Amino acid sequence: MATVTHHPPKYGKLVTILSVDGGGIRGIIPGVLLEYLESQLQAASTCTSLNAHLSDICIATSAAPTYLPSHYFTNKDKDGKSEEFNLIDGGMAANNPSLAAICEISKQIAKGNPDFETMKAMDCTRFLLITLGTGSNKTEQKYNAKMSAKWGTVSWIYYNGSNPIIDVFSEASADMVNYHNCVLFQAFDSVDNHLRIDDDTLKGDLASVDIATNENLNNLVKKGKELLNKPLTRINLATGIYEPVPNGGTNAEALKSFALQYGKPLQFNKSNRQISNSINKLTCV
Repeated sequence: MATVTHHPPKYGKLVTILSVDGGGIRGIIPGVLLEYLESQLQAASTCTSLNAHLSDICIATSAAPTYLPSHYFTNKDKDGKSEEFNLIDGGMAANNPSLAAICEISKQIAKGNPDFETMKAMDCTRFLLITLGTGSNKTEQKYNAKMSAKWGTVSWIYYNGSNPIIDVFSEASADMVNYHNCVLFQAFDSVDNHLRIDDDTLKGDLASVDIATNENLNNLVKKGKELLNKPLTRINLATGIYEPVPNGGTNAEALKSFALQYGKPLQFNKSNRQISNSINKLTCV
């Protein structure tokens, strides 16, 4: 979780939400995407600052219990006061936390927070949602009903080098949130305000959450860079499989476009003295 200093949404048109899935060591993949996004944001504006180190964010969201250790770090606010964080993989609650972030904003609107006074709850026309996945081996289709019908408790926990029950819970959680987001943004005719980047074609060690050999780490970085240059995809609501968006360009181009959209209100706010005196904290999950 990171805190971004920015002006209240009542002074602009959009509320930007950045969401990163949990996925153990596979968090390196969205880390590569974040590095690129950060470079594009810096090119668009100089007003944004992360209070927490990106490394702490990525390590915390990758700290899957039984696979990787819990993560502890301290963070100082603008007044120099330290706050402690004791974190494990957010996937234990929401493997794709983007919908939780949208609900948090809607909660502030419902509570009458003056910073959101110009917004309506769940108004996707005002949201700019970037959600980054950590990859999966969904297309490999390792399991089927005939196979799992014969499993006992042990096989559900560990089978042929994988962990079926964990795969089921984590993938189902992320997929359902992505499904809800897609339907929600379609209903508000705001499909272009929702950017989901993920890769469901990982195989072998790349699909693991804890194989931290130098070779696998380097391969994950390589996979992240390759993902930037892949065509923009969107989930097929009928099959659950990612499909290329017609004339959608690449993931890198989509991230750059979102960064430019985010930068426009920043440039406007920068020249407005009244707005520049009012600072708000937007939480990115």
